[in-house]
Amino acid sequence: MEIVFLGTGCPVVSTERYGPAQLVLAPESMGGAKVLVDCGSGVTQRLLAAGTPGRDLDALLLTHLHSDHLVDLYQLIVSSWHQGRDRPLPVYGPPGTRRYVEGLMALWEPELSQRIAHEKRPSTAALEVTVTEIAAGASLAFGGLSVRVVEVDHKPVRHAYGFVFEAGGQKLVLSGDTRRSAALIEAAQGADLLVHEVFVHREMPVVEGVRSAETVANVAGYHTLSSEVGKIATEAAVKALALTHFVPPAADREALLDEVAADFAGPLVLAEDLLRIDLARRRVVHGRMTLALGQGART
Repeated sequence: MEIVFLGTGCPVVSTERYGPAQLVLAPESMGGAKVLVDCGSGVTQRLLAAGTPGRDLDALLLTHLHSDHLVDLYQLIVSSWHQGRDRPLPVYGPPGTRRYVEGLMALWEPELSQRIAHEKRPSTAALEVTVTEIAAGASLAFGGLSVRVVEVDHKPVRHAYGFVFEAGGQKLVLSGDTRRSAALIEAAQGADLLVHEVFVHREMPVVEGVRSAETVANVAGYHTLSSEVGKIATEAAVKALALTHFVPPAADREALLDEVAADFAGPLVLAEDLLRIDLARRRVVHGRMTLALGQGART
């Protein structure tokens, strides 16, 4: 099983870190499922760069319905159609997903109808979206890739999920957006890799006209602080930890690495867009760089 970090950013615009999105790839020997998790800004460009255009996706999973996690859904649908996709896109998300998707497609219906009539493409199947609303505890399967839905704590967002992926004897856990979550820690026990969001509180100062002290406190209140995330990984006894959804995107990497490593002794990766982690081979690949994760934290 492999994960590709397509976008490691947040709502703050960054030219280095695009909007939140990850691609999970099952081994070819187990059906080779390609599952996209979240659909942030720039995801279609990152998918193409990663070698898996939207045309080839087996499913899209949404952790929650915040804009930075789904803003490029229509772009994904249309670009997949342009790439020759010949089947509907299955979308799995929390309650409210169907209403969102139906509203999105209704909004763009005049433009889409014009394209269909004028472009005369062989099929319009790719423009269909099948929505399945999921709940905590649900289990999904895509070939040999199994997924379990875990409810996390992103209140006041009512429904927010993390996901546990398993295939080929490996276990991958994605936190989604959450403050410290006991349910997630339990679900992540012994995972080969925990992918967790991070909020670097010290790098979010009050800026007049942009954010107040209350703004900073409230945003921090439904995310996981950099001072906490290493402790969470240790408590879950995971073999490796990768951080994503960096708030702010330009956080000091060296300072963050030192802070989290003080609480977690295992392999620690600060993800970058288009970085890949192969769980079976325990390899991290980014551009021309490849490194081994080793055996992970010992418990």
